[in-house]
Amino acid sequence: MTETLAVPSPPPTPTDRAGRRLLRHLAEMAAAMVVGMLLLGPLWRLAGDAAGRADLLARPDVAALVMATDMSIGMAVWMWHRGHGARATAEMVAAMYVPFLLLLVPYAAGLVGGHALMLGGHLLMVPAMVVVALRHRHAHPAPAPHQPAVAALARRWPTWLALLITVESWFSPMLLPPWSVLVLPGGYLLIGTVRRQWRDRGALAVQLAGLAGWSALAGVAALADGGPAWWLVAAGWLGHAVWDVAHHRAGRVVPRGYAEFCAVLDVAVGVTIVLAIVT
Repeated sequence: MTETLAVPSPPPTPTDRAGRRLLRHLAEMAAAMVVGMLLLGPLWRLAGDAAGRADLLARPDVAALVMATDMSIGMAVWMWHRGHGARATAEMVAAMYVPFLLLLVPYAAGLVGGHALMLGGHLLMVPAMVVVALRHRHAHPAPAPHQPAVAALARRWPTWLALLITVESWFSPMLLPPWSVLVLPGGYLLIGTVRRQWRDRGALAVQLAGLAGWSALAGVAALADGGPAWWLVAAGWLGHAVWDVAHHRAGRVVPRGYAEFCAVLDVAVGVTIVLAIVT
């Protein structure tokens, strides 16, 4: 029999490393832009409602510039944190605005509509970002300064992610249907299955008991009328936060980061449901 020798794969070349660094940079920029829109968008709407100018923010040309501003702020903050220079940051900010500014001319002339303005601006933004990233691909960012406050915030990323997801509900509280509480135990069962946590039959029994409990609560809420139903749904979400804290402390079934994320999410959703009930 002949023995097949494994041939080691060649180490990545400098070109490969530069390409990966470029893709990572673009992915980080895109994520920072989305975060900027999610965090700042509700603030614009709140300010517009308070000033009685919600109609102004609804205009496509104004909405495009507001969106570019939100994306630029999120992206600039992240580039500063990553140690990128002021010139590269300014050029990336320009990549946010220039596509919309160019399309505002045909929009003002009535040649394109609001949908084309928004869609075209986003499509042109992508190559503009790539051009800026390629211009500075050989310029290594300066080492980010040690910032204890930033490091402490970074360690709590599950909390900030949960708050980011629920930021809209703080400004526009809404009621959730009774079946929404079934997502809570279902997530634990799914993650526990993927992580193969059910060798401990006791842990599986606890999770199934939790599923039965929240299923019963959802059933009662579905049969209840009006206010009592919504209070039961709020109690289901807030009660699951206690479940999350217990699992976070024990470090079982789900990763601790997920338990932290879920606890903050559950509290935020439960509190905003209460706000929706009382308001």
